[in-house]
Amino acid sequence: MKLQILSSLKIVVVTFLFSTIIMFLMKKIAKHIEAIDIPRSEEGNRHIHKEATPKLGGVGIFLAFLLGYMLFGEQSIRMNSILIGSFIIILTGIIDDIKSIRAIHKILGHLIAAMVIVFYGGILLNNITAFGFSFDFGILAYPFTILFIIACTNIINLIDGLDGLSGGICSIFFITIAIIGFYQGRAGSLVMVLTLIMLGSTLGFLMHNFHPAKIFAGDCATFMGFIIAVITLLEFKGPALISFFVPVTILGIPILDTLFAIIRRLLKGEPPFKADKQHLHHQLLGMNFSQTVTVLIIYGINILFASATICFTLINQKIGQILYIIIFLIFIWFIFHTTIIIDKSKKNIEKEKNLEH
Repeated sequence: MKLQILSSLKIVVVTFLFSTIIMFLMKKIAKHIEAIDIPRSEEGNRHIHKEATPKLGGVGIFLAFLLGYMLFGEQSIRMNSILIGSFIIILTGIIDDIKSIRAIHKILGHLIAAMVIVFYGGILLNNITAFGFSFDFGILAYPFTILFIIACTNIINLIDGLDGLSGGICSIFFITIAIIGFYQGRAGSLVMVLTLIMLGSTLGFLMHNFHPAKIFAGDCATFMGFIIAVITLLEFKGPALISFFVPVTILGIPILDTLFAIIRRLLKGEPPFKADKQHLHHQLLGMNFSQTVTVLIIYGINILFASATICFTLINQKIGQILYIIIFLIFIWFIFHTTIIIDKSKKNIEKEKNLEH
């Protein structure tokens, strides 16, 4: 047990230190190649920062990931597919960080990376088993898995609107997966090695990205989402839930925020992936919370999701269910008291006009 703990800590510490140090170099490279995030004030822009900030933090995370693999990973076809797919994701992100490319071209890069994972690595979500029910995807497992990878790849990037937000959410995810995996005796497995490597890498990035951020992940934040998708698919099993539901519940915040955004935009008759300023963090900022407090509140909710998942999987299902119900009630309150789905201010204006007439 002690050896397993020391071995796990070694992976996290080494990747954390390398990631922390490499970020200094990434800042200089980003400035040299002009991969800089310039503050924009046009309507619909979802960024909050006021100073020009170097990007490519995601590349630093990727380099720490590579070091971790070389030191602690084992070669296999699955791991080769993960490395190839990751390189495609990072390359696509670097190109977009230097000069913005069309969304369809980015999705094409993500599609190719996902296909490498599925067809070369043979990593598939064949079925979902939860709460006593089981569903086998059959031939649909291929397109479903590819769509799932693309969705996870983009979901972290979509929520990355405040200093420390994406890095913190991903770190909470990796910590939670590591805790569950460790207690299930999965130390040393591919899932655990990937998780610990990514935990150290994202924590190192967070040292530079927490408010006030000195570097952004940029579009290379997609790499974190990509690895999260891979970890989710690598047969991570709990006693009651199969691989799909354990990690997905930990990602409750980015998943719900993205879902709310899609519904909100469709109700307005806008494209579902159009940028706006109605995300969860925008709502909290609108309540006069500072950037730091807003991020900490989101961390807290995400930790509540993670705690519910740990309780449900390892400790007591009833406690886990109670925590899930509490989270559900929090979001119900949030939906009715903010504009995260429906812009109530417009409704009030229309009502006032009708009363005047």
